[in-house]
Amino acid sequence: MSDVSIRIANAEDAELVAEISRETFCETFGPFNTQSDMDKFLSQQFVKEKLVEQVTREGTIFLLAYINNEPAGYVFLKEGTHEKLYTNNAMEICRLYSRTLFIGKGVGKALMLAAITQAKQLRKEILWLGVWKYNQRAARFYTAFGFEKFGEQDFLLGDDVQRDWVMKLAI
Repeated sequence: MSDVSIRIANAEDAELVAEISRETFCETFGPFNTQSDMDKFLSQQFVKEKLVEQVTREGTIFLLAYINNEPAGYVFLKEGTHEKLYTNNAMEICRLYSRTLFIGKGVGKALMLAAITQAKQLRKEILWLGVWKYNQRAARFYTAFGFEKFGEQDFLLGDDVQRDWVMKLAI
């Protein structure tokens, strides 16, 4: 495992977050979706203006991971619960992305541990996330950290309604 350093992102990092988002999302989900759905999703979700707003919004945290000063990935955390959870004292992992070049080098693990640490520091009871039910690699990763499936929810990618598993971890 390489040395991974992590820092909190700020508004100036929005372009970098957008770049990582587009790159990793396209590599992971592009082969399974139409180009028009991908284009629509990317133009709605991963634009600089929206990411600047998200990075600076109260209740959100973006953590950037680096290996040898190279941006390797990020995790986007947002305070809030899910309708099927028993508590409002929760935090969502909205995105956890590692660039392909850095997969297997500890980036995902470092980001997950940092996310768990953030949730603990904020005294959250539950950390939760949605993962596309066909992304078994990601589901196995989350399960290895103790996340358990507790439901399903819709995810709109462009015009295509897809199904995500919803997973939680008691903190």
